Amino acid sequence: MASITKEVEKELIPFVRLYKDGSVERLGNSPYVPPSPQDTETGVSSKDITISQDPSISARLYLPKLNQPHHQKLPILIYFHGGGFCIESAFSSDHQRYLNNLVSQAQVVAVSVEYRLAPEHLLPIAYEDSWAALQWVASHFIDDNVVIKEPWLINHGDFNRVFLGGDSAGANIVHNIALRAGVEGLHGGVRITGAFLTHPFFWGLKPVGSEYTAEREKGLAYSIWNLVYPSAPGGIDNPMINPFGPGAPSLAGLGCSRLLVTVSEKDRLRDRGIMYYNAAKESEWKGEVELIEVEGEGHAFQILDCGTENANNLIKRLASFLLK
Repeated sequence: MASITKEVEKELIPFVRLYKDGSVERLGNSPYVPPSPQDTETGVSSKDITISQDPSISARLYLPKLNQPHHQKLPILIYFHGGGFCIESAFSSDHQRYLNNLVSQAQVVAVSVEYRLAPEHLLPIAYEDSWAALQWVASHFIDDNVVIKEPWLINHGDFNRVFLGGDSAGANIVHNIALRAGVEGLHGGVRITGAFLTHPFFWGLKPVGSEYTAEREKGLAYSIWNLVYPSAPGGIDNPMINPFGPGAPSLAGLGCSRLLVTVSEKDRLRDRGIMYYNAAKESEWKGEVELIEVEGEGHAFQILDCGTENANNLIKRLASFLLK
């Protein structure tokens, strides 16, 4: 039989290719890996759970090796992976390795959220899925029979130490749901202790710092945003991608007490991350904010090059933030 070549409708290299029959090919995904009862290098255990059947939201949970298996309470980290809202997964090999290392060093219970991806599920769906996952975690603090409780969270989660974390698009999600938490609050009155944003994906119409100025609308950041949120009010200056744009809410409304922003010297998103740090520091937000800049590295190096000296050092800094 002759092979059938599907016709390409649109492609965004190196992320996705869309075909006219509606199918999507993800070009930049790292391989999926199963959870591990106990990682051989770190001793961290992981398992996959369902948060919601409709809509479909799942997560990979991580638990470090415990000194007191039945009584030890640990901080809770709700983590959101990167990938431009259109690739990667909570179940991917690179995020599995990264979180095994972070969970081991920080001694936290981690919930890595599998939110739905564009272009099949356009934004703001990823934000809504992430908010639902955060509220699901918070619901474990309430003593009721409405939600089936997850034993790792009930037995080992300390709901007085709840953190958010994410890289790239995941860091963008952290920003947006931290603002939402500041307005709406969480189930049971749970409060977010802190949040880390690693190489956050922010952009805007006007260049800042060393950002390129020529043909900005043909750049990768523009192309990603137009792919994942084509109906965004205000386009690339929508407050969800540009926290400094017209009508963006003040960072004084962030619903957490501590904030850590990390950037890398060779990352084209660097200047936006520094701008975010300065905006938080100069706002009326009452929390503590810290900036880490790593020289000689690019975007998401701590995940893409996990195991290098600089990656290990950054993971140690993130772990220290979660341990405070």
